[in-house]
Amino acid sequence: MAKSLGTPIKDRVLIEPALAEEKTAGGIIIPDTAKEKPQKGVVVAVGKGKKDEPMTVKVGDSVLYGKYSGTEVTVDGKTYLIMREDDIFMVI
Repeated sequence: MAKSLGTPIKDRVLIEPALAEEKTAGGIIIPDTAKEKPQKGVVVAVGKGKKDEPMTVKVGDSVLYGKYSGTEVTVDGKTYLIMREDDIFMVI
């Protein structure tokens, strides 16, 4: 699927965010207005990096990123985030 989305440039990464939690640990259903924005996802596409800074994440990596990181883009009805590799905190 990533091929139809294109390739990010330089140090940018395209991420498919995880779904927001639907229920609390105690089983209470969370309404859409109260759902937390997910802070983890899966890398779908990766740029080539900068001249002296090769990319350290790869397609398929599960990652954690900042709560307000990236820019949402919608392709064929599906929402992704595009962000710089620096906005990723860790591979999990």
